[in-house]
Amino acid sequence: MSAQKGSDLLLKMDSGAGMVTVAGLRSRTLAFNAQSVDVTHADSAGRWRELLEGAGVRRASISGSGVFKDAQSDALVRQAFFAGALVASEVVIPDFGAVSGPFQITALEIAADHDREVTFDLTLESAGALTFAAL
Repeated sequence: MSAQKGSDLLLKMDSGAGMVTVAGLRSRTLAFNAQSVDVTHADSAGRWRELLEGAGVRRASISGSGVFKDAQSDALVRQAFFAGALVASEVVIPDFGAVSGPFQITALEIAADHDREVTFDLTLESAGALTFAAL
């Protein structure tokens, strides 16, 4: 993957009438995690740790911060958070692919300095199986 513009990494959420890009995001992060299951025992070769293949919990986390800019996506984020809804979401990673599946907004923070714009931070956690599609 060659160098890409950060603005090309997009977070999209299903509005019920199609996918809507969450507007106003200045920064976005997608993180994947997989817990391991340790099955080391007294007879493990050389007392090296052994892990159980294909076990454990996998999850993805999306975080972003930005400014309120678009009424449709702002309302979508707000409504999904207060409803605790699972929302079909997609992260588009330029020249890499798209990760999609159900996510829940687990944090929504709003901040403002008296002489600056209102900003927001949000975190979404995966809530089911995710799919990856190469672009």
